[in-house]
Parts: sequence; structure tokens; C-alpha cells
Amino acid sequence: MPTLQRITARNARFQQWASLIGNRNKRSRAGEFLVQGVRPISLAVQFDWPIRALIYDGEPPLSQWAKELLRRVDAEHIAMAPDLLADLGEKSGSTPEMVAVVGMPADDLSRFGGEGSFLGVMFDRPTSPGNIGSIIRSADAFGAHGLIVSGHAADVYDPKSVRASTGSLFAVPAVRVSSPGTVMPWVDARRAAGEPIVLVGTDEKGDCDVFDFDFTQPVLLLVGNETSGLSNAWRALCDHTVRIPMTGAASSLNAANAATTVLYEAHRQRIAAARRRS
Repeated sequence: MPTLQRITARNARFQQWASLIGNRNKRSRAGEFLVQGVRPISLAVQFDWPIRALIYDGEPPLSQWAKELLRRVDAEHIAMAPDLLADLGEKSGSTPEMVAVVGMPADDLSRFGGEGSFLGVMFDRPTSPGNIGSIIRSADAFGAHGLIVSGHAADVYDPKSVRASTGSLFAVPAVRVSSPGTVMPWVDARRAAGEPIVLVGTDEKGDCDVFDFDFTQPVLLLVGNETSGLSNAWRALCDHTVRIPMTGAASSLNAANAATTVLYEAHRQRIAAARRRS
């Protein structure tokens, strides 16, 4: 049976959880982060992420969803005073009914599936956690098998990233790496196993328009930093580059919007190819 604890004061445990909201180093050391919302928590449970604690408002009656979650999830149960729970909810409006403390998986590229039809995204040195979450959401929507976040970057588990992913973080692996040197041995191994992954960079001066490139083959899409684009190291590794044709006064797209545009085109091509085969 899960243990039950009541917290009504800002004790050491509360302070520890509160620090996970804004302190990346403490999240990393603890190996855990906070999640709120019915859909994100439900998806974390559905995809078997480690739920370490379920923190809920100890005063009002709970919804049927919350009762069922507490009944079937093997995690510590924390009945918390509503003002404290509001603080863990980042004061973003109404007090959340429940906050989950979720363990982080290993940053391991072997978490990616898609053997034979791989589609993934590498985001180079992103500065906005919201963009990370948005790309994870688009990757989930358009059938990608994972996201790589490379270099000195915003945190995948920042609350803004978790929130922007709307739960897709738990369905699509997101792996943090230090450099291309971590990724290329994995790419080479999959190539050696018979999966010819091509590295395709987005660039306003790309080799071809995005709809003229064959995205039905195994692809790792490379998306650059919001300000400076792809680093020289990643650019040198591109097998191809593609551009998104644009009109109007806009000079470029937001990084998340650009990634979404290309992922949609890849998804469209793969659906069309599957229909032709059937």
C-alpha cells in the first residue's frame, strides 16, 4: 500500500519539491521534476514513467480521476495544504488538483524506436524551453520517434517545456546530449545495421524546397538555435539541407514552427507513400 503523508507547513520536503520548479541543477541532482494537469499526469502513468509521489489538495473532495489515480498508482501519497499546493502549481491560476513528482529517464539514444522508418529531430542549443516542448508536441503529432537536444541548451524538464508539450513529453523520447560526438556513433551504428539515416538540416538557403525532398527515407532533421541557426559542427554533418518557401515580410520562422512545418511534410509524404503501397 502507498504511504500517506500530510504536509501543512513549508517543511524540508516541500522546499525540495518547490526547488524543482526553477532550479535546473536541483532537478538534475534529484532526477525528478513536477507535472500537473490531467492529461500530462495520465500520459506519464500510461507510458510507465516512474511516479514517485502524487501530491493533492487534502481538503476538498477529489474528482473521480484523482481517486482512481491514487487507487492504482504505486507512489507516495501526499495530502497537502491548498496554499502550499498552489505554490507547487507555479501560481498559474487556480490551484491544481494534483501535482505528480516524476522521475527522469536516462539520456540514452537507445530509447528511440522507428527501426527502418526512423524520423527524429535534433534541436541544436535551444534557448527557449517553450520551443522544446512545442517541438516534442509536433513530433508526437506527426509520427516522429524522438527529439535530441544538443549542446548548452534550455532544459527538457523545465516547467515551460513540460507544459508546452501538453503531455507528449511522456510519449516521445527526448534525449539531452553534449555534442554531435555523442550522436554520430549512434547514427553510424544504425546505418551499419542497415538503416541509412540521412541528416537533413533546415536552412533558408537549403539545397531544395522542403516538399521536393524525399522524407520517406529514415531522417534525422536538424534544427538550429533560435538566433544563430545550426552550429558549424552540425552543419558540416548535414547530408542535405532544405528550405521552407516563404512569402510576405517575415524573414524566418520560429524554430518550433519551422520544425513543425518540416515534420508535417514528412508525415504527409509517408502517409501518401503508404496509400500507394496499399
